[in-house]
Amino acid sequence: MTRIRWGILGNAKIARDFVIPAIRLSRNGEVVALASRDRSKAAEVCNRFTIPVLHDDYAGLLASPDIDAVYIPLPNTLHVEWTQRAIAAGKHVLCEKPLAMHAQEIDGLIEARDRSALTVGEAFMVAHHPQWEYARRTIAEGRIGPLRMVECAFAYRNLDAGNIRNRRDLGGGALRDIGVYPVVTTRIVTGKEPIRAQASIEWDAAFRTDKLAVCLVSFEDFHLSFYCATQMARLQQMTFHGDAGWLRLEAPFNAGVYDQARVTLRLNDGSGTEDTIFPQANQYQNMVENFADAVQGKAPLVFPLESSRANQRVIDMLFEAGKRP
Repeated sequence: MTRIRWGILGNAKIARDFVIPAIRLSRNGEVVALASRDRSKAAEVCNRFTIPVLHDDYAGLLASPDIDAVYIPLPNTLHVEWTQRAIAAGKHVLCEKPLAMHAQEIDGLIEARDRSALTVGEAFMVAHHPQWEYARRTIAEGRIGPLRMVECAFAYRNLDAGNIRNRRDLGGGALRDIGVYPVVTTRIVTGKEPIRAQASIEWDAAFRTDKLAVCLVSFEDFHLSFYCATQMARLQQMTFHGDAGWLRLEAPFNAGVYDQARVTLRLNDGSGTEDTIFPQANQYQNMVENFADAVQGKAPLVFPLESSRANQRVIDMLFEAGKRP
């Protein structure tokens, strides 16, 4: 098997705009099928990307012997169910984040993965962008001194009542959609896990989703302070602040879309400012290539389910601290 045959379980925007194009660019994968309950819209996507097979239902795609792996971009509340069903059908699974609504749900996925010996992972594309390896190495080398604070803002403005990000019944809201990113990248960069969390959450009266979450996540030696919002002007930035300097990422999460991936390092010793730019990195392509390599036993999965569970645990802690109604 030289190329993994992918099936796409749902015609979501993230699949159309990012993941399907990434698989087509990849060295080790191809999209061979799409499943959607809206055949007319899905047919347009199949024509655009030359996808040969269109299924009218998800179960039909999972039953196909011509598919090795599935990517699941369904609404958040459906992720665990269809990941389990895909594993039961013998498919490797890459599921969009958040993988689950609660950390304990991931325990069953870990068990199913281990029983089946299949590759199962959460689609955290940021784990595959080289700017985060640069940040990890810079901090590990002690260039900014001991890390004291991590600060992050991630916001967009979406007032569409029908959008799944504003649908409480589909797992919408700020923390699950974008609050996961400052948590996961801090964990990736430092290799540390938090010990406590505080949150102040503002709930939308109509949508009943968290539209603004102001969070403080404490680790043993430093703190992560961030806010995430779904009804504010678009913004993303992240800074790692130490005793001897700081490191700032200008487009930490949607690199190449929000802005160019640029990491700025400034030190207190007067040596000046260093800018490192990553103009060509495609984090989605890196993600699907790593997944296909893991399926073929050529490389470990960069972001395994154990890390997914650890990240969801923090989101659970924040919801509990914010007294979700």
